[in-house]
Amino acid sequence: MDNSPEGTAGSLHGRTAVVTGGTRGIGAGIARAFLDGGAAVVVCARRPPETPLEGAEFAPLDVCDPAAVRDFFDALPRVDVLVNNAGGAPYRPLADAGPERHARVLELNLVAPLTVSLAAYEHLRRTRGAVVMIGSVSGGRPSPGTAAYGAAKAGLESLARSMAVEWAPEVRVNTLVVGMVRTESSSLHYGGEDGVAAVARTVPLERLAEPSDVGRAAVFLASDAAAYITGASLLVHGGGERSAFLDAAAANRPGTSGTSAQGPPARGRPDSDDLTTSRSVNRSGTNGTLGREDTTCGVSPTAEQ
Repeated sequence: MDNSPEGTAGSLHGRTAVVTGGTRGIGAGIARAFLDGGAAVVVCARRPPETPLEGAEFAPLDVCDPAAVRDFFDALPRVDVLVNNAGGAPYRPLADAGPERHARVLELNLVAPLTVSLAAYEHLRRTRGAVVMIGSVSGGRPSPGTAAYGAAKAGLESLARSMAVEWAPEVRVNTLVVGMVRTESSSLHYGGEDGVAAVARTVPLERLAEPSDVGRAAVFLASDAAAYITGASLLVHGGGERSAFLDAAAANRPGTSGTSAQGPPARGRPDSDDLTTSRSVNRSGTNGTLGREDTTCGVSPTAEQ
């Protein structure tokens, strides 16, 4: 891959991309985007996909097994792009589980991407390749119920920035900071279709991301169009999350005449029913989940964010 200004922007033909956790949800969307961009794609996960992705090669792999990870990359003829997508966590308040369970979340979401990146390094150095970390908005804000996951994602961004400096100029390393994504399991985690719709209305762009949105962003960071971008974090969150105080404040709502010294009136708040619906899952006493992978590292099945 050419990290110089003369590279051919956007072309992935002749390149090989490895996508961990690439069999469903966000990972499958990323794999499709790389296939559409002309790359050869290898997806890996503990289990084969229920619906094989046409054009992609599947390889079974537990990213928390360092020896298996090394053997996997040693067997590949080349790697131009690594997308560290495998990850996730169940909804579990800190005091509801022992440290061993939280440590497994850290292992899957922080240690495993380091393990995989190190195993792929020689390939990437030879091809002057790129690493794309799939981060989360949970790493930049409080993440009650998934605190270990949020801490791991914060660490992943820091790891990527340091890796970008250490591995430059041969290898570029960037992070996609992903918000809420609509996948095949979204209704389970946001309270059915009504819950998904209510949650979507809290996003400035008024929808959840599609896996293809994340995929296209990953392709951009991996391509020569991003030849001068490394150590960066790209937000893919539809504008972020509406601040809770805007819904609690009595001023600056549509139909009121209140003003604020801090800026123009806020957007209209969701109806109270919307707020109730969108907050009905992943509370204390519920069994909602969050994440992207299967039971890798002993972490339970999960949903995207």
